[in-house]
Amino acid sequence: MRTREEALAYGLSFPDTYQDAPFRDTNWQLVRYSINDKAFLWTYERDGYTNLNVKVDPEKAFFWRDIYKSVIPGYHQNKKHWNTIILDGTIPEKDVMAMIAESYDLISDSPSKRIYDAVKKIPYGHVATYAQVAEAAGDKRMARAVGNALHKNPDPEHIACYRVVNAKGELAGEFAFGGAGAQAKLLEAEGVEVKDGRVDLQKYGSQLDD
Repeated sequence: MRTREEALAYGLSFPDTYQDAPFRDTNWQLVRYSINDKAFLWTYERDGYTNLNVKVDPEKAFFWRDIYKSVIPGYHQNKKHWNTIILDGTIPEKDVMAMIAESYDLISDSPSKRIYDAVKKIPYGHVATYAQVAEAAGDKRMARAVGNALHKNPDPEHIACYRVVNAKGELAGEFAFGGAGAQAKLLEAEGVEVKDGRVDLQKYGSQLDD
C-alpha cells in the first residue's frame, strides 16, 4: 500500500464508514465511522509521502514504532493514542492494513455498536429480550440502554429492533417501530405469533448464540 487512494479504499471497506474532508485544506481526507462520526483514518501528503494517522491502543503504540521507523507518534494528534504511518514502502501492506483495522475497532467499539451487533444475531422469526441483548452486548445490567439504543436505530433495514421484547415477551408501546401495532405486524410477517401484545418466549425466544 503506497497511495492515499489505496488507504482510503481500504478504510471505506469497513462497515458504516464514509469519507470526509472537514478542513479548508483539501490535503486532509478522512474516513469516519458513521454511527458516532469519529474519524479512524486520517490521510495527507507530507514530505513527498502519503501519511496515515491511525488510533492505537496506548499499550501497543510503541510496539509498531519499535518495529518500523516509518511509524512515528501521531502528527498533530495525541501522541499517546495516535500513530502516523509513512507510506514509504518499508511497511508490509498486511501490517498497514492491521493498523488501520485496529484503529477502526477502537473508534467503532461502543455500547450502542455492541447492542446493534447483538440485535443482528436474533434469527429471522425469533425474538430476544432486552436483558438477553444487554448480556450479548457485554453488560447484562444495561437493559435500559438497550431500549434507548433501539429507539435511535440508525439502520432499521439491517438492525431488526422489532425482534426485541421485554422479559415477559411483551411488545413495545405505541411510540416504537412506527406506531401502534407496527411491531406486531413486523413480527407476524416473519411467522411469529403475537397474542394480546405478547410473544411466547418458549416458542420464539432465541439464545443469541455466537
